[in-house]
Amino acid sequence: MGKAIRLRGECQKNIVKLLDGLCGRYSRWEVWQDFIIMSAISIANVLGGPHKEAREREYMNHASRYSSKELEAFAQMLAEVAMEMEREPDQDLLGELFMALGLSNEWKGQFFTPYDICRAMAAMNLGEDLKSQIEEKGWVSVSDPACGAGALLLAFANECKRNHINYQTSVFFVAQDIDFLAGCMCYIQMSLLGCPGYVVIDDSILHPAQSYNEDGLIPKNSPNVWLTPMYFRDVWHWRRIFAQLDLITQTKERTHGKPDM
Repeated sequence: MGKAIRLRGECQKNIVKLLDGLCGRYSRWEVWQDFIIMSAISIANVLGGPHKEAREREYMNHASRYSSKELEAFAQMLAEVAMEMEREPDQDLLGELFMALGLSNEWKGQFFTPYDICRAMAAMNLGEDLKSQIEEKGWVSVSDPACGAGALLLAFANECKRNHINYQTSVFFVAQDIDFLAGCMCYIQMSLLGCPGYVVIDDSILHPAQSYNEDGLIPKNSPNVWLTPMYFRDVWHWRRIFAQLDLITQTKERTHGKPDM
């Protein structure tokens, strides 16, 4: 007899029901992987960008395994995730489901940090110093170099909200993970929560996230970089323009020397 799955709430039950309805030809692990990758690409490709065609080909590689009716079930699963995160944003829905389904055993034996612990860590890191930085500069950047499904960054966003900080305009999120599937789960949840920033899917030790400016605001273009929808919000657009102007000024000063006083 298989191990019982402990699920929380109707959303998780609905997703698992839809997921298991797609199993048969493929294992639960394969269906979950296809769901996560196709969902991440669906969000990213709404925005276009230089990697749209390559990601569209990746999407079709996964979608071609299923019928039109089965693809509708994938769309329903993503809708369930979106509705649940709208109802209760203060959770790691995909990470929790991933662990509950026992998929980590087929993955890499890794264990996602429980969301309650991430909440405690976020609360400890959000103090008066961070608030004063936001008041002085207008925003701060936060980073997680081993993000998993994004629980720590999601918890930080929600902790900001509890402290009356608008994270969508005042916090810039940079996430990184070596695993493609984990990075995609993080990207989906950051996008649905409205976190401005990006996810880098690469080895954070050998190839750490790189940016043209020290705050991480302007990442170096790479197919490994997944920009969230909120990254394109007007307030962040103007901040990138000002950051680019600062970079141009700094380059001129290095090239020609600072003007005599």
